[in-house]
Amino acid sequence: MSRATEQFGDLLAIMRRLRSPEGCPWDREQTLESLRRYLIEETYEVIDAIDRRDWTGLAEELGDLQLQVVFQAEIAQSEGWFDIQAVLETINSKLVRRHPHVFESESLKTADDVTQRWEQIKREEKPQPHGEGLLDKVPRHQPAMLEAHQAGKLAAESGFDWQRFEDMGDKLAEEFREVCEALQASDPQRVEDEIGDLIFMAVNVARFSGVDPELALKRANSKFRQRFRSMERALAAEGREMAACTPAELEQLWQRAKQD
Repeated sequence: MSRATEQFGDLLAIMRRLRSPEGCPWDREQTLESLRRYLIEETYEVIDAIDRRDWTGLAEELGDLQLQVVFQAEIAQSEGWFDIQAVLETINSKLVRRHPHVFESESLKTADDVTQRWEQIKREEKPQPHGEGLLDKVPRHQPAMLEAHQAGKLAAESGFDWQRFEDMGDKLAEEFREVCEALQASDPQRVEDEIGDLIFMAVNVARFSGVDPELALKRANSKFRQRFRSMERALAAEGREMAACTPAELEQLWQRAKQD
């Protein structure tokens, strides 16, 4: 038995002890629903560690994420639904089925070929239920950006997609004009609708470009934080506050921060 296998067994034993009558009251009270927020938090902490290239931190965060898998599997087992063995058997079987170029005699030469074959096998395994629309496959209870990305991807796979990147730029400009018109009309509901259309279009620009919009936005957030902090430090060195600066001064500080 490998050390990793032993450690995984230890994790299962610890989790079962925590969920036992002699264990932790908090752990016993948790449900699949109550753990959703922690699953999301741990996922984002993994992404943050990767973005910061914090490999020691990443090892810890991946452990926290694995805990969520084990935790939920233990809850499911206590309810008689499935156990961790079913989870592992399912993913092992899926990986073998969806890599016929590795475990069978198929020949796929590029990463794009592999992706297309993966999606084909996935459709064969999970045919669309009668009476359901294609986008019914996209979970509604997930972050809106992820929902938009998945919906656009499925629509594109069915042939409903933009043909030229330039046309998407025109559509983005159109959506922005409609936001401006809604603002001028002082119609809050229309403003919300049009801004939603603008963001949805931006997500599809990312998808069309082969970019994950969530990761792209996270990187933009990080850049904004760094540049804004640089502006704060520059003003603090001069004994000044941001609120006392003119728009022109703030723009100059921002451009300087972009060069740092």
